[in-house]
Amino acid sequence: MAFPTPPAILSERNLSAGELDQNPPAALLRLYAWMYFARTGDNRILDLFRQGLIRGTVTGGQGNEGLIIPLALLADKSIDVVSWTHRDFGGHLIWSDHLCNHLNQYFANAGSPTHAREGNVHHGDVKNRSLPMISHLGAMLSNVIGMTDSQRRLGKPAVGFTFFGDGSSSTGDIHECLNLASLLSLPIMFVIENNKYAYSTPVSEQFTVGTELWKRAAGYGVEGFALDATGDIASITRTLAAAIGKVRATSRPVLIEAHTLRLRGHAAYDTCDYLPSGASDAFFAADPLPKFRAQLVAAGHTAALEKIEASLSAYLEACIQISLAVPRPEPGTMLADVFAPDAPALPWKAAPSAPEQLTMAQAINHALRKVLAERPESLILGQDIGVYGGAFKVTDGLLKDFGRAKVFNTPLCESACTGYAIGLALNGHRPIEEFQFADFSTEAVTQITLNAATYHFRAGAKVPLVFRLPAGGGLTMGSFHSQELESLFLSMPGIKAIYPSTPQDAFNAILAAYEDNNPVIIFEHKGLYRRGKHAVVWDANYRDVWQPKRLHAGDYATFVTYGEMTLPALEACAYFESEYGKSFELFDLRGLAPLRLDTIKASLERTHRLVVLHEGRRTHGFGAELVARLTEEHFFSLEAAPLRIASLDMPVPFAPELEMTYRPTRDSLIEKIAVWIG
Repeated sequence: MAFPTPPAILSERNLSAGELDQNPPAALLRLYAWMYFARTGDNRILDLFRQGLIRGTVTGGQGNEGLIIPLALLADKSIDVVSWTHRDFGGHLIWSDHLCNHLNQYFANAGSPTHAREGNVHHGDVKNRSLPMISHLGAMLSNVIGMTDSQRRLGKPAVGFTFFGDGSSSTGDIHECLNLASLLSLPIMFVIENNKYAYSTPVSEQFTVGTELWKRAAGYGVEGFALDATGDIASITRTLAAAIGKVRATSRPVLIEAHTLRLRGHAAYDTCDYLPSGASDAFFAADPLPKFRAQLVAAGHTAALEKIEASLSAYLEACIQISLAVPRPEPGTMLADVFAPDAPALPWKAAPSAPEQLTMAQAINHALRKVLAERPESLILGQDIGVYGGAFKVTDGLLKDFGRAKVFNTPLCESACTGYAIGLALNGHRPIEEFQFADFSTEAVTQITLNAATYHFRAGAKVPLVFRLPAGGGLTMGSFHSQELESLFLSMPGIKAIYPSTPQDAFNAILAAYEDNNPVIIFEHKGLYRRGKHAVVWDANYRDVWQPKRLHAGDYATFVTYGEMTLPALEACAYFESEYGKSFELFDLRGLAPLRLDTIKASLERTHRLVVLHEGRRTHGFGAELVARLTEEHFFSLEAAPLRIASLDMPVPFAPELEMTYRPTRDSLIEKIAVWIG
């Protein structure tokens, strides 16, 4: 069904401050039209929710139009970057798409831009640099920072617009992002939508600084100011235009505390019974929309206003009827869309052509060099990876050879830096982020699992991003530097992962992960970084690293492991072959997600016995998933219960004697298998 043609005034989605001087009636009427359209749309959406025609809930922007409409009209929609919040319906309307597209999102029907996979205003338009929000407030800011930097790297003078409320201004992500944008000198407009309440909590219970949140800007070396977004609309527009122009010209961030209104509570279900007596009346008295209308009436524009209102109201109702008639969604390719489709192989140079004897750390360094030298969209970021060369010297020399634009240190803000990398990836760059230790990636769990991992499913956007996680124990580094986190991350959909155990596999893993269009975690066991040198050469079949590799032939049992555990597993196989005359078919899993188990299943069909070994803890460990996947089809053909060997269910102890008890070793592995054999 065709969408209704919008009224002519809605075709005007841009505004310059100069228009307020050159043709003030036209500029002011345009501002009013969009404000009225946003308000009427928000009110009708609330009505439709109360009628049961919209599911979930709705969060309106009634009272916020005096900020959002001028800003959205002033932004350059052809290059700028934004992530609207749940108060910014008007911004969505101006930025892109037809009203019916937005209504379809609310109705969660077959025409929804997110295929009804994401709720209400949690949608964006990534191809037009409008990034969808998630409910973890503050987490969107860093994505905007990254995409804005990507635009600047591509030679486009973009500005990034980020929005957060007085409540979310307390989150750590906000402070990380302000610092990061200032440090990198990026043109980001940080806008606090201060409506005086975080859900039901007033600002008096949130801060000691009252309503002067803009003064925090000084702590990050950026400009800040307050703005009354309920006041004169022309003045608000001029102030915002000047701020945007300055940010665009200087490439320096600004923090704006915009005092706005929340006329309808936090969401549709909010009773507002926490408000003091008379507070609601005061809010409505400050409402910028009727004040702006009265100003225009006084200037003699009554007829124009009535014409605008009638045409917009009729258009809105026509669009509602169209969207109500759209069918309900079908599952379709929902499961397949968790991951972006496989990417074609990149045109790598066949080098090094002659084998080089390298440690795993050196092999990874060589692969990173190859990526940086051959791929213009590449860059590497992380803590201390520059002059120092990283905590394990894996990035040694890269800064010197490729420069700070391609290899740069980040501050200690794992969440913001990961979100920043996501923004870069969404815009065509391919970042590689190194975490000092896998343990520190827990600071970025939201960004990895709920932002990066879900983008393709909910927005159809590719996120080609590699996370390098130095993992594992055995080096007496204690509980906070020795974790195996594959079960934590891979229980969430949308993440791929490789765990190499040799220098050649590590070299191949970097290339295979880099060219993938999904977020990929490479787990690098610290104990393997310098465990001897091995031949590394250009391997045209580098993508085979996603598949299991057979390390030892046998017919007694199928033995599956990965990472550093391949070493004691090989020793155990040799022991049982020589001492017991029993041969194990040993597989190095390598690719942890997605799991490709066909060759291992074929082995299990022959051996009818299964041993699974991993370094992570046993309870909820990755081995449980392997056992389930491998035995659910062959349960009745098994000749023994599967043997699952893992670390103890405790934090990683520090002393070497204790750590040897905690994690599997050659001797403990042999002992457990011997008991299992009986």
